[in-house]
Amino acid sequence: MTLEVISEHTAFGGKVGFYRHPSDVNQCAMQFSVFQPPQAASGPVPVVTWLSGLTCNEETFMIKGGALRVAAELGLMLVAPDTSPRGDDVADDPDGAYDFGLGAGFYVNATAAPWNRHYNMYDYVTRELAGIVASEFPGDMRRQGIFGHSMGGHGALTLGLKNPDVFSSISAFAPICSPIHCPWGQKALGNYLGSDETQWSAYDAAELARNVGEAQPVNPILVDQGLDDQFLEQELNPHLLEEACRVGGIDLELRRHPGYDHGYYFISTFMEDHLRHHAKYLQD
Repeated sequence: MTLEVISEHTAFGGKVGFYRHPSDVNQCAMQFSVFQPPQAASGPVPVVTWLSGLTCNEETFMIKGGALRVAAELGLMLVAPDTSPRGDDVADDPDGAYDFGLGAGFYVNATAAPWNRHYNMYDYVTRELAGIVASEFPGDMRRQGIFGHSMGGHGALTLGLKNPDVFSSISAFAPICSPIHCPWGQKALGNYLGSDETQWSAYDAAELARNVGEAQPVNPILVDQGLDDQFLEQELNPHLLEEACRVGGIDLELRRHPGYDHGYYFISTFMEDHLRHHAKYLQD
């Protein structure tokens, strides 16, 4: 595996870098970013993976999230992949819409053509990228957390709930809580997985939460939601996750914030709380 360094920058005593590599899983070049806290110079540190939302890429979180100072204090490595495969031969929404295709991989393994050739973001995050972090960076892969925003919040919840033995901590900002019940999710899952809706529930956080808690213990989950979020009613449905966690016996802290919308001003306001949430469950 050839890892290309795009750029690296000193930040808060650590280093934030941007990298490119050929992906076997997605059959294209993929890019990701890593923040190594100053503690990484002395040995492996916990790893927290961030999954961004629609239209974002591997740069968005590192630039806008407001996470680096606190991650440096807590000794957390931050990893942020791109939100989809990209390239001239990678299929995209035929209408060029922002909510599907490029920049909108939805963190699933596509099974329907032509999407199944490149769109395997679930395996990319959990297997291929994790392997790169383990081999190329001083990350302690026994101590991993996952979080994200919107589409990436959906990804963090589903990947975390499906892999509680890998991810010891989970949190999300304004996540798509039940994609089978919203237009964004129905479009993405219908295209990536096909018309058989029985297959969609494997990537629905609310559906997973109903069953995962009893099968394997899940640490408490933190979710923040702005009440002035323009997508709250139609796309996000946090009440469905709240009810599912109650049924599944998962401890969910769902915090609702008046005045906050869907963007990174909201995310950066509560970022420190999320990083401390992860640090709590990723101690030695």
